[in-house]
Amino acid sequence: MTGRQIVFHLAALIGIPFSYHSPDAYVDTNVKGTLNVLQVARELGTEKIVHTSTSEVYGSAQFVPITEKHPLNAQSPYAATKIAADQLELSFFRSFETPVSIIRPFNTYGPRQSARAVIPTIITQIASGKKEIRLGALDPTRDFSFVRDTVQGFIAMAESDKTIGEVINIGSNFEISIGEMAQEIVAEMKADVPIISEEQRIRPEKSEVERLWADTTKAKEFTGWMPVYTGRDGFRRGIRETIEWFSNPENRVGYKSDIYNV
Repeated sequence: MTGRQIVFHLAALIGIPFSYHSPDAYVDTNVKGTLNVLQVARELGTEKIVHTSTSEVYGSAQFVPITEKHPLNAQSPYAATKIAADQLELSFFRSFETPVSIIRPFNTYGPRQSARAVIPTIITQIASGKKEIRLGALDPTRDFSFVRDTVQGFIAMAESDKTIGEVINIGSNFEISIGEMAQEIVAEMKADVPIISEEQRIRPEKSEVERLWADTTKAKEFTGWMPVYTGRDGFRRGIRETIEWFSNPENRVGYKSDIYNV
């Protein structure tokens, strides 16, 4: 961080299933790791930290679309550590005037994404010739944000002075269920495969976040950022670009579609 004016803090453990297994690792990385970044930034006089939050801190939507004023409700150890990290960031802003901005992306997807995420899981299973697609719960809804929009959101957060001390959502303003999303991918890839909800991939009942849908009004007001891949048409365009990347066998080297990644 020495000599750097702006720090994008994206380092974290992010797999929700693994947080059930090793919550201590999530505290060490997501909470203590964030504290390390903040302390160094304070020592160096860093001009700005753009800290990465997550829509998981909201839990299942109590109202939609979800604004930044929505209550925080940790439904997994992962979400709890992200809330803690967010609050540490804000505490340093309030206590020491550390210039922090908190970006809260909803479910980012796109080329190169880890197979821990649901969209690459579906695409790689179809691309590798699986006869059925194995997923977790199919009813929960998500607001999927294409990676190009997310990246532009990070840049906009960094460039705007209005974002210091603020929490700002980044999403697509479009809600779709996991099951319907899977059907969109199956149709786009012209596959004929059933979608199976597999028990080992389902979260504990009280831990499942049933609904996420971003309100991005604040992002537009504070940074001028707006999603390009929005609505069903935007989602389909992002899915096509993602499928195109994963359809190249060279890009799938290292992806193991037989394994449930946690």
